[in-house]
Amino acid sequence: MTIWIALLLATFAVGASAQCKCESMKWATCDGTPCQCSIMVDTRITQNLDCSTLIPKCYLMKAEMYRAKNNLSTRTGGKPVETAFVDNDGIYDPICEATGAFRAKQCNNTEECWCVNSAGVRRTDKGDKNLKCEKLVLPLFANQENFAPSVDGQKLEMENILVYYVDEEAPTFTMKRLTGGIIAVIVVVILAVVAGLLVLYFARKREQKYSKAEPREMEAL
Repeated sequence: MTIWIALLLATFAVGASAQCKCESMKWATCDGTPCQCSIMVDTRITQNLDCSTLIPKCYLMKAEMYRAKNNLSTRTGGKPVETAFVDNDGIYDPICEATGAFRAKQCNNTEECWCVNSAGVRRTDKGDKNLKCEKLVLPLFANQENFAPSVDGQKLEMENILVYYVDEEAPTFTMKRLTGGIIAVIVVVILAVVAGLLVLYFARKREQKYSKAEPREMEAL
């Protein structure tokens, strides 16, 4: 009888373990009763997850940075898909609030810091650690409801959806920290425009000379 009870308990434990998983995060480790899931975000540091909702992007970025540093698999090998819009700064190791939101000021474990929006995208020039980021800028459209358009009560099926993220406040970039490559491109464009204007100016001057010379030739005849 004792053996049968032990087998039943073992079977129950295996079944409970199989059900204890995080549907919204494949890298999570889950265990316990009730089921608790967590993810590695740094050496010997785990972050508890609520798998009943979408995992905050800040946690995802930290987990991906940890995995990349330790030669573990990432979403796409560390490279975005071809159709994605990517921030020029790329992925970095963010500081997350207890809620999973990005901290308004990010430094990527360096002495250089910048302000981000709620998607973790840089929205200011980079500065030192004295940089002030008063608040986390939120999206202009804060409605989090599922996008499910319909026509005459019939739900539309979408093959591809492109989402644009717009801040409720304009970014504050300046021209002070442009890279040499961007400056070179701007200089070339300006020179090309000036050259085009000069060519147009001299062409018109030449046309005016020809138009004045033609009446004189007619008078001479």
